[in-house]
Amino acid sequence: MNNGRILAMDANVYVNGGCTPDDSILVIEIVLLKMDNAYHIPNVRLCACACKTNMPSNTAFRGFGFPQGGLVTEACVTRVAARCGLLPEQVREINMYKEDRLTPYKQKLRPQNLLRCWNECLEKSAYYTRKAAVNEFNKRNYWKKKGIAIIPMKFPVGFCTRVLGQAAALVHLYTDGSVLLTHGGVEMGQGLHTKMIQVASRELKMPMTNIHFCETSTTTVPNACGSVGSMGTDVNGMAVKDACQTLLKRLEPIISQNPKGSWKDWAKEAFEQSINLSATGYFRGYEADFDWERGEGHPFEYFIFGAVCTEVEIDCLTGDHKNATTDIVMDIGCSINPAVDIGQIEGGFIQGLGLYTMEEIKYSPEGLLYTRGPDQYKIPAVCDIPERFSVSLLASSQSTTAIYSSKGLGESGLFLGCSVFFAIWDAVAAARRERGLSGDFGLNCPLTPERVRMACVDQFTEMIPKDEKPTRSWSISL
Repeated sequence: MNNGRILAMDANVYVNGGCTPDDSILVIEIVLLKMDNAYHIPNVRLCACACKTNMPSNTAFRGFGFPQGGLVTEACVTRVAARCGLLPEQVREINMYKEDRLTPYKQKLRPQNLLRCWNECLEKSAYYTRKAAVNEFNKRNYWKKKGIAIIPMKFPVGFCTRVLGQAAALVHLYTDGSVLLTHGGVEMGQGLHTKMIQVASRELKMPMTNIHFCETSTTTVPNACGSVGSMGTDVNGMAVKDACQTLLKRLEPIISQNPKGSWKDWAKEAFEQSINLSATGYFRGYEADFDWERGEGHPFEYFIFGAVCTEVEIDCLTGDHKNATTDIVMDIGCSINPAVDIGQIEGGFIQGLGLYTMEEIKYSPEGLLYTRGPDQYKIPAVCDIPERFSVSLLASSQSTTAIYSSKGLGESGLFLGCSVFFAIWDAVAAARRERGLSGDFGLNCPLTPERVRMACVDQFTEMIPKDEKPTRSWSISL
């Protein structure tokens, strides 16, 4: 069968856990549950192991295993396309979820917005027009090649268990009409505090300028769960909403007696009537369960969908690449703050670009880290941002059970960076075809200039001497 339909997937995943388990067990669980990405594969068998090594213990990274597992799946799709003589985007579209189905772990999935993201990305990026232009460019240039790739994404959001989704909040109303808000979430640049102030403003019908935030502390909100899994806004927003509603319910009699009054008037009157102007809010977490023995359950609350198209240009002599254009379409529900969410998507993409194409970590055979400074370990810079970078949010998205039908975006954007990886793969494939080489080949992550250069096989790479017998490597790349 060469129609590109994938009937089964059987994979063994080995994760470098370092010298202690840390979060590695949780990471491989997420790898297993999210590895199907956006594809309906009728028969799936996945096994994963966290390997103890002589290297430092590894903790979780943004995406918690999905960026790595998703990359493996997309690489498989690319190889299937090469072996079937089809274009990668054809194989992706053939195997994508298109109607309501069950995931491999038997959770119901409604993929309508996945298809909408895919089709809008094809349209907004003018994919087929640009694909023809890329092919024309490659015919005219031998040492420079362009590549283009479009990648779909299905990112499940949830903790697999209810206990990790608990959250609490504390809201104080002062007699001058101002509000002090505290919750258990950690602000790390993702705009969590901004969104919590927006939630309080919406619930209390109060200007945001009247609401102030107090830093996260266990003296005010004890036993807080981690701000992880893209759920910071979801769970803490629910707790803030609960606290505000509790406070508002106490003040309802006073507000009804003086509906045209200000918050200062209402707060003073409530104080004089000895009404408590401090309220706590609590959210128990979303219902979640998973039976690892049966491999079935409802581990996630909802799904984020997206699609990304990226075009690159590589220099076959140096292996260097230039990111020309990226178009992203994301389904984020009813966004609480679109500006913050777009920033999360853009930042995640650039971080993913670094993960997939630049940030190579090298160790000695004894486990000593070699890449310890900016001269050895490269991260994305301003020059690595695509020359044309567009992010679109899907309109009229499906409602969710999250706060105000929004969706958590903290981690999903990082995977979109792999479109750069596969656009480079496409450019390398063009170079290899022109040199009469097979289009069925593999590339490792990160796709550094050295690896790109060696994949573009020519008379110069053939001049590199080969070892006559196996030798011990001076470094191990991870």
